[in-house]
Amino acid sequence: MSTNNTNLANLVEKVIGADGAAQVNRLMTIPALFSNWECGQVSRKEMAQALNMVLFHDLLLRVPTGRRYTEEVAARGGKVFHDHGALRTVLWQDNGALPPGETAFTRILEPLGYRLNGVFPLDRIGMTGRSYAQQDSPEQIAQFFVSELHPEKFSAAFQAAVTRVVASSQEPLSPKAQALLQDIGRNDRLSVTDAITLLTALRGCFARQHATPSLADYEILRAESAEMAWITTEGNMFNHVTDRVADVAQVALAQQGLRRPMKQSVEVSANGRVRQTAFLADSVTRQFIAADGTLVERDVPGSFYEFISRDLIHDAAGTRLDLSFDTGNAQGIFRMTAAGS
Repeated sequence: MSTNNTNLANLVEKVIGADGAAQVNRLMTIPALFSNWECGQVSRKEMAQALNMVLFHDLLLRVPTGRRYTEEVAARGGKVFHDHGALRTVLWQDNGALPPGETAFTRILEPLGYRLNGVFPLDRIGMTGRSYAQQDSPEQIAQFFVSELHPEKFSAAFQAAVTRVVASSQEPLSPKAQALLQDIGRNDRLSVTDAITLLTALRGCFARQHATPSLADYEILRAESAEMAWITTEGNMFNHVTDRVADVAQVALAQQGLRRPMKQSVEVSANGRVRQTAFLADSVTRQFIAADGTLVERDVPGSFYEFISRDLIHDAAGTRLDLSFDTGNAQGIFRMTAAGS
């Protein structure tokens, strides 16, 4: 790792392999705060950073457009700064063995030092978003934006299809992993061996936990909610990662000039300090169960890559980065997975 932090190096390499670790280290900024570490004892902030690095790498494997952009930044001698990652959940009682909604992830984030940083009603798309910031270094360690879809806001046919899709969800966390989460939440650290075990388990949480959906259910859900259709095929995978850049409008113009599949406008927060745009979602091929019971494949929207600029706040409390999100921005960015439908 560029910081020579052996804890981070061991964690990431053991989970995604030497080649993956070398790639993510080459492409992604590792904050200077990780230049200090305790050999053999992994702190909660190191676990949080390692999880973000693993998930960033996983998304690049699925998003060719984002991978190409990131490689181009590295070719110019730079690195991207991961601002936040996003995932989607379903707040529904018939969720199989998986805890409903965001609770499947707050049980992960809170022991790693994350705390609620904002609540965002996404009424236009029948969801609620929440941001979580890592308390040890909120400006340097990527936030998580966790959204919940509310099936009760949709039709009865939609709700029945949601149940058929998510009722088969499995619990990705073993009792051992849950115990390790409790340990790091209580003691703020784990041994390297235990941290590798936990990080491996946490990576598995950011995946689809339910069985192959039927094509009929997918079409029912897609007719009312592009977001639920996305969850049906992708589950709790990272929906997007985000490069924090100095001037998001300039980045957008440059990418549009390269004829990249880019959002046509930049979303600006109500306070004017947070600006966001994104590539359209890359397509992925997923399997469905057809009416006759056979497996069929369809190209559907996958994940995407976002850009954000954040201004400083200057007030009586001092100067700090505006780490907030904005309801209008979020709903605009969420359309990136609808655009590829």
